[in-house]
This record gives sequence, C-alpha cells and structure tokens, in this order.
Amino acid sequence: MMLSMAAIGAVAASVYVFIPHDDSADPIKPVDYRVELITARRAAPYPVAAPVGLPETWKPTSVTYDRQDGNSWHLGFLDPDRQYVAVEQSNGPAEKFVHEVSQRATKTEKTLRVGGETWQRWEGPKYDALVREEKGVTTVVTGTASQERLAEMAEALEAKKS
Repeated sequence: MMLSMAAIGAVAASVYVFIPHDDSADPIKPVDYRVELITARRAAPYPVAAPVGLPETWKPTSVTYDRQDGNSWHLGFLDPDRQYVAVEQSNGPAEKFVHEVSQRATKTEKTLRVGGETWQRWEGPKYDALVREEKGVTTVVTGTASQERLAEMAEALEAKKS
C-alpha cells in the first residue's frame, strides 16, 4: 500500500511540475454576450439596454434573458475595482423585481441625474441600485460597486429593440 501511495504521489508531483500554470492570470473569464443581446432585443417587448463604450477594464461575467420571468434581462460585470455591477430589466411588477435583483435594497428619496435621465437611488445591506421606470419596463443598475461606478454603467447604457 505504501508503494502505491508513493507511486501516486510521484505522478501527481510530476503533473504539477510539468504542466504549465500561471498563478498570476486572471481567473475571471469574460463572457461574450452579443448573441444573447441580439436574441433579447428581438424577443423582449421593450428596448433592451446594454453598455456601449465601456473600457476593457469592465469584464462581462454573466448574461441571461428569461421570457418566463417577466421578460427579464440580466447582464453582469466586474468593474475596474473588481466590484460587481449588473444591468437588470423586466416588464414585470417593478417593486418586486427591484427588491429581488438588488438583494433587498429599499427605495430612498434620493435621485441621480445620469445621461439626461433621472434615476431613483435604492440602498441595501448588500447591493445599492439605480432604478428607472419608463414605458412598461424597469431598468436597474445594481451591485456592490460604488454609486459612481453604478452611475458610470447607467450612463453607458443604450436601449434598443431589434
């Protein structure tokens, strides 16, 4: 049994030594969301928002479109400070949707003017959010990032319908 363990240990050590690995490489692999964006813009009953012109330091990490769940659109990013920022949209009940995607944030009396639009500020124990309701769609920019980064994402959003 000891000889078997020694043989297994030798094989594992040689695999570790001879297979290249880069511990300094970024473990976050960006996702390509172009196909999902095109699909969502065709299927959604509202103009779907996605950022335009963000620097490459913003890494897209997740994307979904769910017709069954209020035509909900989700696009997640890591900002340059490695904080999470998500763009969420739905034509379902606004209050419930915002509460869910913002991890229980609550509406404040504060607003923020971004890109010529007025956004409602929500604050929460985990995520803060900027919320805009218009023409049958609720758009939420939420995450662990600072209000400045949330505003940067909100300003980069371009809503289109295909």
